[in-house]
Amino acid sequence: MSPVLAGVLQLLALMVALALAYRPLGDYMAGVYSSPKHLRVEKWIYRAIGANPATEMRWPAYLRGVLGFSLVSVLFLYLMQRIQGSLPGSLGFSSIDPDQAFNTAASFVSNTNWQSYYGEQAMGHVVQTGGLAVQNFLSAAVGMAVAIALVRGFARSRTGELGNFWADMVRGTVRILLPIALVGAVLLVACGAIQNFAGIHSVGQFMGGGQQWNGGAVASQEAIKELGTNGGGYFNANSAHPFENPNGLSNLLEIFLILLIPLSLTRTFGRMVGSVKQGYAILATMVTIWIVFTALMMWTEFHHGGPAFDIAGGALEGKETRFGVGASSIFSVATTLTSTGAVNSFLSSYTGFGGGIAMLGMQLGEIAPGGVGSGLYGILIMAVIAVFLAGLMVGRTPEYLGKKIGTRQIKFAACYILITPALVLCFTGVAMAMNTPGNSMTNSGAHGFSEILYAYTSGANNNGSAFAGLNADTQWFNSTIGIAMLLGRFLPMVFVLALAGSLAEQKPVPMTAGTLRTDKPLFSGLLVGTIMIVAGLTYFPALALGPLAEGLAS
Repeated sequence: MSPVLAGVLQLLALMVALALAYRPLGDYMAGVYSSPKHLRVEKWIYRAIGANPATEMRWPAYLRGVLGFSLVSVLFLYLMQRIQGSLPGSLGFSSIDPDQAFNTAASFVSNTNWQSYYGEQAMGHVVQTGGLAVQNFLSAAVGMAVAIALVRGFARSRTGELGNFWADMVRGTVRILLPIALVGAVLLVACGAIQNFAGIHSVGQFMGGGQQWNGGAVASQEAIKELGTNGGGYFNANSAHPFENPNGLSNLLEIFLILLIPLSLTRTFGRMVGSVKQGYAILATMVTIWIVFTALMMWTEFHHGGPAFDIAGGALEGKETRFGVGASSIFSVATTLTSTGAVNSFLSSYTGFGGGIAMLGMQLGEIAPGGVGSGLYGILIMAVIAVFLAGLMVGRTPEYLGKKIGTRQIKFAACYILITPALVLCFTGVAMAMNTPGNSMTNSGAHGFSEILYAYTSGANNNGSAFAGLNADTQWFNSTIGIAMLLGRFLPMVFVLALAGSLAEQKPVPMTAGTLRTDKPLFSGLLVGTIMIVAGLTYFPALALGPLAEGLAS
């Protein structure tokens, strides 16, 4: 079987599995967030944190819950790392330096999971399982809660109430993330991933010397790392490491977990707004972009550029032979079009155009299908922009899901889409203008510029993957990328919730003959065009200096 055919068959198998899970999971999540009942364990949690799940919140109160909880999470995770040397199960590792502890705390709480350290050489069992793995669940649940609040803004009328943040977060964790992650962890163990609390031990003798590896609760952390679109690996090699991702079957399972909830949330959206066709329109937009990006990535990585590529069957540098070019390409697109950031190959070794595709996937706003929760609210913001543009073209006040999109709504949407590009381009420009950050680049020229552009793109878009050539474990990068991660995560949430509150206060607008049908293929096409134009106009100059210049020169 040719490598190209193998890659295409894996992509088709993945699409079939996602299609089978789409409807039942989407309907289940809609029921979870709409049910008036609380499980017994949830009631215990509400009592422990002093929350009343029956209290409805307006958007400022909902936002205070999101920010307050996240601030406490950052402080707690920072403290755990600073006292690691005194904790049991530290494996002899010392406490983490202040700048790296801040960077890691910001990273995992913001659902970015950027790592400027070697996991197996820095973090003990307690920090890994009690700190990082816990935040993998909670940061994902926070993103889902914000997305559901925006959906309620579209679904409700003549009220500013968006639900209860504490109830949404707890339900997302207990009823959705925990059960699926449990099943995923068991399947990963069956595939060969490790799951233990062993210490450091020697493995064999190689070239006259031994090699040492840590044990760890790897399978359980790997499952929620992918399911929650987190991305932080137990080992520095991330999902290229055989302890995390042993074979082709586990690789497909991990891609399935990455895409499962973001795609299924479109069904949840359709059910909650009372029209599954609206969910299908959003789904069609996501899938179209995902398939196009995957096809382009596979083409550029399979493209033969000489005898070595002919013999290898594609650009195999930086890729695991147990996955090959096809599976590596599918994995890299899935992680950069979501906010996952996990890698089973090293993106710095991809072709110039391949690295550019991965970078552009993040720069779209990671909305195809995007992160858990963040992908849905991100593409709904773009849908608001799309109907506004359509309204301008026909001279009619734009409407979406029975809500008028006026000046106030457009201001919120515009602020949302401007925040991340401003963070990426400003931090990249400052870093390139200074001497110290430039010393961290392994490469010069277009590829070196791409290393820094990719780092801030990944941080501000809450992805977490990296071009491997950049030494990001410096005070400059730990601090600035940490700031970019926090601002890139929580500032957009301010405008998402403000938009949700303004929509919930409106009364529904009846549909007329002049209303743009947003459940038709025409609207999906308009939405794809809006996404590509906005991202293209914003990032094209920077991409032209980096991956495009490198690709054209090769």
